Amino acid sequence: MSQLIDIEVVYGLPHKQVLLSLKVPAGTTIENAIKLSGIVKHFPEIIPSEAVVGIFSKADKLENTVNNADRIEIYRPLTADPKEMRKLRAEKAKQAKK
Repeated sequence: MSQLIDIEVVYGLPHKQVLLSLKVPAGTTIENAIKLSGIVKHFPEIIPSEAVVGIFSKADKLENTVNNADRIEIYRPLTADPKEMRKLRAEKAKQAKK
């Protein structure tokens, strides 16, 4: 029998955040851990095979395996272009100085 390890899977929206703790067999991939967590029941929009993920804020690949005490973070797609947002903030700051 495979050793079980403790992990967490997290996902959040502005109005709802979920953190699920579970035990998975050692050697489980990130993608399979997401499936095993059942987080899709809370957020049906998550497609585990297409998720953009990280472990403790460091980008990671779905095919990599999880380690004991890992926190898998599922990231939402960007809603605005970061370059455009920086440009808007710079323009706003420039206007505030006048």
